[in-house]
Amino acid sequence: MSRAGRPLKAAFDDLLKLTPAARARVLARLTPQEVADLYYDWSLWARPDQHAPDGDWIYWLILAGRGAGKTRAGAETARAWARQYSIVNLIGATRQDAREIMVTGESGVLAICPPEERPTFARASDRLEWPNGAISQIFSAEEPDRLRGKQHMKLWLDELAAWRDPDAFDQALLGLRLGDKPQAVITTTPRPTKLIKRLIGDPNAVVTRGSTFDNARFLADAFVERIAADFEGRAIGRQELYAEIVEEAPGALWTRALIERQRLPADRPAAEYSEIVIAVDPPARSGARADECGIVAAGRMRGGDIHVLADLTSQGETPGQWSERVVAGYRRFAANRVVAEINNGGEMVTQVLRQNDANLPVRTVTATRGKFLRAEPVAAAYERGIVFHCGVFSKLEDQLCTLTSDFDARAAGYSPDRADALVWAVTDLLSPGAAQARTLLDFYAREAKGGV
Repeated sequence: MSRAGRPLKAAFDDLLKLTPAARARVLARLTPQEVADLYYDWSLWARPDQHAPDGDWIYWLILAGRGAGKTRAGAETARAWARQYSIVNLIGATRQDAREIMVTGESGVLAICPPEERPTFARASDRLEWPNGAISQIFSAEEPDRLRGKQHMKLWLDELAAWRDPDAFDQALLGLRLGDKPQAVITTTPRPTKLIKRLIGDPNAVVTRGSTFDNARFLADAFVERIAADFEGRAIGRQELYAEIVEEAPGALWTRALIERQRLPADRPAAEYSEIVIAVDPPARSGARADECGIVAAGRMRGGDIHVLADLTSQGETPGQWSERVVAGYRRFAANRVVAEINNGGEMVTQVLRQNDANLPVRTVTATRGKFLRAEPVAAAYERGIVFHCGVFSKLEDQLCTLTSDFDARAAGYSPDRADALVWAVTDLLSPGAAQARTLLDFYAREAKGGV
């Protein structure tokens, strides 16, 4: 195997494609030193997203799922920095985490360095002393005061989303001021914290994302199969495996745990419903910057349970387009009626819908109370165990989990139209007698106008 550039990398990639037995035969022909060189050569093992990015950045934020290789990327970055800089410090979520994950763990600094480059770990002083004289002091985010006055050329911060005291991060940044290019690599499984969101939007940050499955070739097959089966599509899976920012606001009417409890598999046996409705919350305008047109299908079983069947929401469509979508959903689910909010558009909403189906039964509703107050009875129905999600509706569930008493659409930058449509659908099905009465009134009103 050539040691020069691409030929070595290509040969190494070919080696990984072999069966374990064939790979063992190839490795048996190498000298112990050649095997060691292969083992510790990070340029061979790393994926492109595990290499430090080019450019003028201060923070490299690695948002990655469990087992995605983020710890190895952080340790290798610290190792590379220690070759050039004299102060490369480490901060973990806790002192124990810093020691057992960042330093002595299977992907920590001691494990990834060859013997001639491996630092000495002085546990009593929480300090790594590199053979070339560089020093890495180890800190805990639980003790932000220890960071006051400390100076850093380079920093490795691990599991930042789990840091309990945001002052630790601020103190760390205040000390990142030595050398020609102060930088920090941040490795974490994401959570929707203010600090993580702040960094994602920081122009001085480069964000890299990676999933557990990106690193599957180095994980046990049984583990990959099990987590795929257990967590695929669920909120916890989106966060812990795919490194998505999954929102859940404090004080929200819905929590991830509640939704997970009330979830049914999408491929369950077909159910019979006494009523099915399509609820629509139309936007005030169309175009790329318009709010979404919330469209949700839900059905009520004879025993009273309510199933959320589909999220058909669209964005940017014209009234003609989203009305076609509503009518298509009505026909697809053989629904009993359409429930349409008319705050934006008034009677025009019904007229637009009936352009696609003149006999479409439409019940109109008007929002006279705030979103939170309208949603409270629906969230309570989830708590009572009578509303279920048939499958996973990621964007809809994200909106539900941000609906708090002080929700501000302007501050949030979006209107929770999916959540609004769900609330209208479930509210309608929670009071079927009133809904039927309103539908009949609508029918007779149309008949009197010659609309039927």
